Amino acid sequence: MRTFIRSTAGSPKTMLSSAVGLAVASMAVPVYAQQDVTRFDTVTVKDQREQAYKTEASASSKYVKPLLDTPQTVTVVPKEVMKEQQALSLRQVLSNVSGITFDAGEGGGGSGDKINIRGFSANANMQIDGLRDSSQNNRTDTFNIEQVEVLKGPNSVFGGAGTTGGAINQVSKTPQQRDFAELGASLGTDNYRRVTLDANTTLDVGVNSAARINLMAHENDVPGRNNIDRQRFGIAPSVTIGLSEQTQATLSYFHQQDDNLPDYGLPAQNGKVLPGVDRESYFGWRNLDEEKIQSDAITLKLEHQLSDTARIENQTRYSRVDRDTTISASHVSLGENLGDRNNPNWVALPDGQYLPAGPQGYRRDAKTELWINQTGVAFEFDTGAFRHDMLVGGEISRETYDLTSGSDNLSGNYPANGFDLYHPPGHWSGPVNYKNSGGTEAALNTRALYVFDTIRLHPQWDLSLGARQDWISGDTSNKVSGDTTSTSDRMFSGRAGIVYKPADNGRIYLAYGTSFNPSAEALATSGSLPLRGAAGAESLEPEKNETWELGTKWELMNGRLGVDAALFRVNKNNVNEKDANDNLYNAGEQRVQGAELGLTGVLTDEWKVFANYTLLDSETLSSVTNPDAVGRELQNTPRNSANLWTTYEVIPGVELGYGARYVGSRAVTSSSDTQIDSYWVHNAMASYRVNEAFSLQLNVNNLFDEEYVERVRGSNGSVDPATGILTRSSAVELGDGRSAVLSANYRF
Repeated sequence: MRTFIRSTAGSPKTMLSSAVGLAVASMAVPVYAQQDVTRFDTVTVKDQREQAYKTEASASSKYVKPLLDTPQTVTVVPKEVMKEQQALSLRQVLSNVSGITFDAGEGGGGSGDKINIRGFSANANMQIDGLRDSSQNNRTDTFNIEQVEVLKGPNSVFGGAGTTGGAINQVSKTPQQRDFAELGASLGTDNYRRVTLDANTTLDVGVNSAARINLMAHENDVPGRNNIDRQRFGIAPSVTIGLSEQTQATLSYFHQQDDNLPDYGLPAQNGKVLPGVDRESYFGWRNLDEEKIQSDAITLKLEHQLSDTARIENQTRYSRVDRDTTISASHVSLGENLGDRNNPNWVALPDGQYLPAGPQGYRRDAKTELWINQTGVAFEFDTGAFRHDMLVGGEISRETYDLTSGSDNLSGNYPANGFDLYHPPGHWSGPVNYKNSGGTEAALNTRALYVFDTIRLHPQWDLSLGARQDWISGDTSNKVSGDTTSTSDRMFSGRAGIVYKPADNGRIYLAYGTSFNPSAEALATSGSLPLRGAAGAESLEPEKNETWELGTKWELMNGRLGVDAALFRVNKNNVNEKDANDNLYNAGEQRVQGAELGLTGVLTDEWKVFANYTLLDSETLSSVTNPDAVGRELQNTPRNSANLWTTYEVIPGVELGYGARYVGSRAVTSSSDTQIDSYWVHNAMASYRVNEAFSLQLNVNNLFDEEYVERVRGSNGSVDPATGILTRSSAVELGDGRSAVLSANYRF
């Protein structure tokens, strides 16, 4: 199986040219086979315009009702918004959703996307087509993604372990019952080059069968950073075969290769870049640091209509992510320690000089594999006067993690007076002595049973219920010492909501839900298993979360415009806390309460809008190991955030777009008053539909070249109390600088 899934890695330098050849060859097939050009009409274009951002239902089968009738805040970023913005990475897509922030990952995200929803981590709460995808990965491209759903609030009944602030579900492109092909090519500033192909053809086998292929090749430098390059290539074929009128099978495969220069950001203190450091400075080593990622997944989905009121769905997926990274941190010291770790003697370096204070040439070679199967049966039935829409299902998965780590051991070869802080060399000219430092092997097993039932109590009242039981076990072992640690948890999660329908187009709801974070939540992404207390002999109890949400949803303008609002409160109990000796305890309590507003759809035939706002009032209510945090807001949780994307068709075929994103000031840590500055980012778009087949689009992002901190590390930096010397800075990662991209799309 592994041999089938893994692909031979080609040279990154040939990715773009190879993809162009594949695209041209793939296009030739449907063109040659299809002689009747009238089948390639303009219906698809009209359908896209009529949808106009508003999504009627979640793609997940666990949501048995339309979003209007779902008692929960669900924000869906549709393909139209992603295409108009040229939003390529998951992080760019999620920038359309208020209440989401990003932490800085190891090696500029080397440990993968680190996302917070409503103030709480969602790192282990990623899904693809409703199946958990917890591999800690950089999700750099949406070439095979149809839409992204953000399901807010604790809801372990839907996503399993975690989901304190919410979960993220990426919906893949699938074969459609029409023939089309679309070729895209883009050029831009910062050496931006991109080519894509999306081709679909119906098949004359079985019933309603079709095949689809998506191709992508991309390369660019990071805007605002000095020659930090990104290269990737992807291919995603899929085929749906109708075995009968009632049964169909979809087999899909996904492969993507990334070759990046990792970026640890800029040295900072108290959330601010050190004075005099230029935004384009690179504090790593271009000749040593690298990030190579290969992602593969194969999925089989079976669907069968049992009767007019019952259907069964089964999905099985195998995925593998190989990540080989060598990183060098941008943490710096402005002094030299002439003593030792236990008895430091800090002496200031000459002004404008620094020594690296974090890992340098640190290598992590990690492999993550996942087997997962999910089965659900949905059916409708009556019990007396009550109508039920019920889903019963189960899930079983096994994830394994294999890490080998090492270092180039550069620290003994730094110059006596360090390096120039304002012109870091970026190239290592000293000796390299790589040594393995160890590694970890881990496995995480999950089993779950769940049931959802939406009961129509009355034409104006629905009761929504959900329950899930999880059995989670895991173990991790040190490759050097052979020490093994294991854990096991069994947890019940529930959710209940009441929906009142005062009008056909409006809903008012009140919902309550729970979730849990077991100690093994990140086992398959980090290999680590936190243990309780000084002895480290006991597993931590799961953190427990609950939420209340009162909201309303309305469809206006004949259903083309959606408006929603909600008030919510999330409480997190048994919070894992670490004392000064790095011992862990279940000892804290945190709370986030606030409000959500959303507006999505069409204001006029020419004017579309996608907008949302989130108010987050966060606070640490109690803490045993960190009393300074009590009463303070949670780190990287802005009180106010808002997003707007809107387009207007000024004349037929010519459309203008404008976007604005606001993120308020955020605490650097939960135990200090230091803040990261608020920011506004503005974007613009202009498109011209030359004819029904060909269109041009220009995007200009960060119009005013705003320099802002997008990704945050929860540290102020360390200062020697005796001398006041900054002994280890923190680091921040800035958002992209101004860039422009011109895209051409040809559809036939």
